[in-house]
Amino acid sequence: MYLSTIDRPRQSVKGAVAANVFALGTVSLITDVSAEMVTAILPVYLVVGLSLSPAAYGLIDGVYSGATVLLRLAGGYAADRISGRKSVAGAGYAMSALAKLGLLAAGASVPALAAAITADRAGKGLRTAPRDALITLSTPPTGLGRAFGVHRTMDTIGAFAGPLVALGILMLAGAQRYDAVFVASFCIAAFGVVVLVLFVRDDRASLLSPSRPVSPRLALGLLRRAPIRRLLAVACLFGLSTIGDGFVYLLLQRREGLNLGWFPLLAVGTSLGYLVLAYPMGSLADRLGRRPVLLIGLLSLLSVYLVLLSPMRGVAIVVAVLACLGLFYAATDGVLMALAGPLLPESLRATGLALVQSSQALAYFVSSILFGLAWSYGSQRLALAAAALTTLAALILTRILTRLPVAIPEASNES
Repeated sequence: MYLSTIDRPRQSVKGAVAANVFALGTVSLITDVSAEMVTAILPVYLVVGLSLSPAAYGLIDGVYSGATVLLRLAGGYAADRISGRKSVAGAGYAMSALAKLGLLAAGASVPALAAAITADRAGKGLRTAPRDALITLSTPPTGLGRAFGVHRTMDTIGAFAGPLVALGILMLAGAQRYDAVFVASFCIAAFGVVVLVLFVRDDRASLLSPSRPVSPRLALGLLRRAPIRRLLAVACLFGLSTIGDGFVYLLLQRREGLNLGWFPLLAVGTSLGYLVLAYPMGSLADRLGRRPVLLIGLLSLLSVYLVLLSPMRGVAIVVAVLACLGLFYAATDGVLMALAGPLLPESLRATGLALVQSSQALAYFVSSILFGLAWSYGSQRLALAAAALTTLAALILTRILTRLPVAIPEASNES
């Protein structure tokens, strides 16, 4: 038995995606409009507006993702422990909404901005595993690729719209009116919390009996399973390969001399590729298996770095980089969660998904800092070459790790 084939359906995938998945997708859509409004302007605001070095931006960008590690684990474990996946996810969404007001209050203070950014990412870390657990528990294993494809498509509609909304606000209020973006972002995020409270349901049928509550011992027991350890290794490889969208956009902006006013549209291009491809990649993963789709994603990421190293210029390089980046996210984000779901017992589903997500986030934290240092104290080409070599190694190792034969425990086994 192989990690790459345990979740491959033996028959065609049929049936509609659950209403709960659509409700969660709606919440993510609204929240991503809010989040991407801020994310789209953040790199240029910090590096150009506040004159931070690439190394400083790399540190903040790493913290932006790395700060979620502990709270991902805490959120996943708490959701399983108190039998409240919806409640923990709601707390995370509310935290991110309030962080937008923190950005407004921070002004030009770098420490205050870093604190607000950390709070925003902490909220994301708290909610992600419980939310994805709700998706897996609302969907049969053979349809997880499609379910995550639908959710990530809706999520990406928000990511696509967010930069456009930010751009519209800046055009109406003034190019430097970042405070207007932050206020609008908070209002939209708060509406997402309301939708979660009213329309998302929590499935409580999968809980452990009172005599066997979720405990740290049971959670740590997941690490004794060879398939899960290999899955965590794959998640780390994905994190180490990713330098962050902000770096990619800054490289494009500096290389092509793009007008700073149009900088948010780079994120729109990536989101458009993700939006178009998320559901097809999820559906393909259900039909052919998740492993080949994940490998397609890593090949796409490698292509991003190789194109940036190439002599290609003009509109062609912008389109190629954004299209490959969008394909990378479409082929990996939800598909990795779909691969992980059947390996995890239902009563520890949020905890297990948090382990996978935290491994990836921690590796990304390291990658972002190292890339920023390589850029600041070496050169752009050196940093990109290192990223390309890391991604090539990740591609080879992922192919090996997902082909190794292992004894697969039953997903319902909670010992």
